[in-house]
Amino acid sequence: MLKNEKGFTLIEMLIVLSIIATLLILLIPNLADRNEEVHDKGAEALIQMAESQVQLYILDHGRHPDSISTLVSEKYLQTDKLSNGKQKIAFKDTVHYEIIVVPVNE
Repeated sequence: MLKNEKGFTLIEMLIVLSIIATLLILLIPNLADRNEEVHDKGAEALIQMAESQVQLYILDHGRHPDSISTLVSEKYLQTDKLSNGKQKIAFKDTVHYEIIVVPVNE
């Protein structure tokens, strides 16, 4: 007597794997393109946060901070590095105190 065993056949498994592989081939290039966009938006958000914290520092101390690292050391910001770890924020100059993204010097 033959038993009625339940399970997937080899053909069914191959079909499912080919569908998953096709979806991955289509999705991975789009995710790679979005990665740069996500980092840019993260940089913009950190710059905006730093600008608001500079204003708070001015209210507390009556002057601009010497550098972004001053904001970090005095706990106005958690970090000055972007999430990719390769860039950080800094003042462009000490005249206008514009905040820009610069590479991390290691």
